[in-house]
Amino acid sequence: MKLTKKLTALALTLVMGASAFAIDGTEIMTKVYDRQKPDFSKAAVQVVLSKNGKVEETRNVGEYGRCKNNLSDVVMIFLSPASVKDTRFLVKANEGKDDDKWIYLPTLKSTRRVAASDGSKAFVGTDFSYDDMSSRKVEEDTHELLKESEDKGNFKDLYVVKSTPKDTKSSQYSYRISYVTKDAWIPTYIELYDKKGKLLKVNEIKSLKKMPGTNGRVYNVPMENVMTNVQTGHVTAMKMVNVTVDQPLSDRYFTTDFLNTGK
Repeated sequence: MKLTKKLTALALTLVMGASAFAIDGTEIMTKVYDRQKPDFSKAAVQVVLSKNGKVEETRNVGEYGRCKNNLSDVVMIFLSPASVKDTRFLVKANEGKDDDKWIYLPTLKSTRRVAASDGSKAFVGTDFSYDDMSSRKVEEDTHELLKESEDKGNFKDLYVVKSTPKDTKSSQYSYRISYVTKDAWIPTYIELYDKKGKLLKVNEIKSLKKMPGTNGRVYNVPMENVMTNVQTGHVTAMKMVNVTVDQPLSDRYFTTDFLNTGK
């Protein structure tokens, strides 16, 4: 009896000790959402569309970013080829509600708001959907820590978290599995599952670059982001050709007026 009590007490101590230091899925994804981002960023982006290893089209895009109160705004300007030239896209994050998204289409010479119902549609013919191009709030999903350490892609010792929408209608995916770095809190590999629970797409960051900002800050900047549709074999790779951080940008970039005029 005494031995049983001692073993029970020891087991309880180990459980309590483990829970005191363990991190759960929600904490991890909160750290992902809250990680430090540049106040401003500017980049030249090369977008390559391919299928089964054969390049279909290469695009050149200018990208501007701004982060205020942990809310990120991004504008993208398509520079070439002619089929997408002068297309402009803006996403503005909101506190407690869905991001706002607009796109300027030169063929129509007008800017339109991207409706929530269009979230699952392809973003300018890429393998990213409109919803893939914006943030998802932590509280919209339940987050389960599957593994505390796993190697995946070009990164090692990653947290593995399964995120499932609380409202199934709020997402085009039934769930996603994120592999998160423990130092930078960046999901470098994300598996996206369709409504039938089958793997649909994989979003992989191939590399991160440490970049110095203002006030001694250092950012981990994704330099190559690849979205693969595993069901079709189509791939979209976004590669940063040139990046600067924390160099102030005019607020005008992040307006629909800029989308309409390009200046």
